[in-house]
Amino acid sequence: MNHPEPVVLITGAGKRVGAATARRLHARGWSVLLHCRDSREASEALAAELAAVRGNSARVLVADLDLASEVRRLAQEAESAWGRVDALVNNASSFFPTPIGQARDSDWDTLFASNARAPFFLTQALAPTLARGGHGAVVNLVDIHADYPLAGHTIYCMAKAALVAMTRSLAKELAPAVRVNGVAPGAILWPEGQGEMDAATQAQVLASVPLGRIGGVDAIAGAIEFLIAGSDYISGQILAVDGGRSVWG
Repeated sequence: MNHPEPVVLITGAGKRVGAATARRLHARGWSVLLHCRDSREASEALAAELAAVRGNSARVLVADLDLASEVRRLAQEAESAWGRVDALVNNASSFFPTPIGQARDSDWDTLFASNARAPFFLTQALAPTLARGGHGAVVNLVDIHADYPLAGHTIYCMAKAALVAMTRSLAKELAPAVRVNGVAPGAILWPEGQGEMDAATQAQVLASVPLGRIGGVDAIAGAIEFLIAGSDYISGQILAVDGGRSVWG
């Protein structure tokens, strides 16, 4: 491990929570591997931004996490980039509704691939290098809806619940060399694309948040930073960052 800085691989790092997390950890002296699938341009721009601050500290890796072969390749490229991976943030996620009676086999495959299967097999592939220094860390982006299901999104909620179970199980299996935790966002950013919410739904969501506002990406990025670099005695925990919403269920 000749690279002097600790290295973190962040999936889905081109924008939103992934990009905010990359900026925060980079500011703490970490080198960042920015994974993307479709956000290549945004990821390259972010890598250039970070490299301008500190040379040889950001690289982009492209992979489709829906494909098992691509997950394995991503792990290999991440380890070979600088010869080490000290932390992994499983942030990439698919999100869209699957109302009962309309859900398809392909919906199941897509939602479980990004939200459960890819995080598990990427963690498995990187476990040896994460454990090498004795202080590895994995943070999984779960969701409060793993415990408090979102109507019309049963498959997504099931996949996130599987990720919660994985987090707790691997915290035991990979200890003591690797800590494994999860962050469960509440209303942080409104969904984009197929899962987009209309104004009435957004108002309904905010009515259930005691703090009365969405949190913003920095709320999640700060929690991830804390679990990776702010404490070395937390493992197997799911930290809800939701403005108190989970108190109401």
